[in-house]
Amino acid sequence: MEIPESDNFKSIFYTHYPIVRRKLAALVRDESAADDLAQEVFLRLYRNPPDDPEALGAWLHRVLTRIGYDYLNKQVRERRLINKQELMYDTDASAPTGEDVVLGKLDQEDVRNWLDGLPERDRQALLLKYSGYSYAEIAGELGVNPPVVGTLLSRATAKLKQHAVKSLPQE
Repeated sequence: MEIPESDNFKSIFYTHYPIVRRKLAALVRDESAADDLAQEVFLRLYRNPPDDPEALGAWLHRVLTRIGYDYLNKQVRERRLINKQELMYDTDASAPTGEDVVLGKLDQEDVRNWLDGLPERDRQALLLKYSGYSYAEIAGELGVNPPVVGTLLSRATAKLKQHAVKSLPQE
């Protein structure tokens, strides 16, 4: 099919453009993008028309669908890239200062000391809990019934808090 005859192409363009644009707008949900994509469809038609003039409607539909999905995939890739860049260059998540590192180590040492002051079973229960173990897994490790784990953890947490309060400097 040789469409590039200007009058023939004009008539095809004016006949099919509203339909192509409407389908693209429904697909990409962006009016201005639908205008640009519809122009791309007709540019492809002008450059590489279908061999069978009877199949023009199906050809236009196939091309507009492909162009629309390519546009949507590009939008998703761009959004992912932007999100990744925001995570990498987030100013709030900047590298910790030397002071932050020292304070963090001091906090860890305090917690270790408080944990060392607990009975072995309480210390194990808390360490397992904060390592991501489930109550059933904690029960298996400690050799207790699963319903007991909640009470055990509650009591161990209370004892840990008592050790922490005792070690705080008195004013």
